[in-house]
Amino acid sequence: MDFIDIHTHATKQCPEILSIINIYPNNTVPKNNPFSIGIHPWYITENNLQLDFKNVEQKLYAKNCLAIGECGLDKLSKTNYNLQISVFKKLILLSEKYNKPLIIHCVKAFNDIIHLKKEYKPQQQWIIHGFNKNKQIANDLIKNNIIISIGASFLRNEKLQNTIKEIPVENIFLETDDSNEPIKNIYNKFAQIKEKDLSIVKQKITENFNRIFIV
Repeated sequence: MDFIDIHTHATKQCPEILSIINIYPNNTVPKNNPFSIGIHPWYITENNLQLDFKNVEQKLYAKNCLAIGECGLDKLSKTNYNLQISVFKKLILLSEKYNKPLIIHCVKAFNDIIHLKKEYKPQQQWIIHGFNKNKQIANDLIKNNIIISIGASFLRNEKLQNTIKEIPVENIFLETDDSNEPIKNIYNKFAQIKEKDLSIVKQKITENFNRIFIV
């Protein structure tokens, strides 16, 4: 593989790209493609939680399930925040039980994510997907051994580009999420911002992947 897309909602795959497809508890498991599965804070409903957790845990046995997520905390969501925390804690425990990294959706809740990281002291890697915040938040996450995944939002965001310049590639993944931007474009722009050869960026991110994920 030449490129790694750590988080995508697209089902179309390309031989030179390893893409982790995000699915939800009631989705069908992709036959041949890597995927992650979690309970998104937007879609938590108490009536369905028992079934959702059953479906998640059942699908974690699939050989092509590489991670739990996306899941996490979102203070702008209509979902009760205490319920979000309760669900996220259970997914942390599943991440540890099944040795799956955690792909995290976080909106205005970085302090709580870091607090839970310190509380649970997980062995599995935590990854904040869709990161688009400032250098201080990035440093706080990295200091607590949380990796940052960056998507298409940085392509036209100068402040985020300046933040990226300061983050070591060892602490970064790249993703397309729900954008239509090809992962190759994201890699190319990232390499340009970091003033590194594309081949070096690909090598470093592949090393990050091999260090964290069991394939």
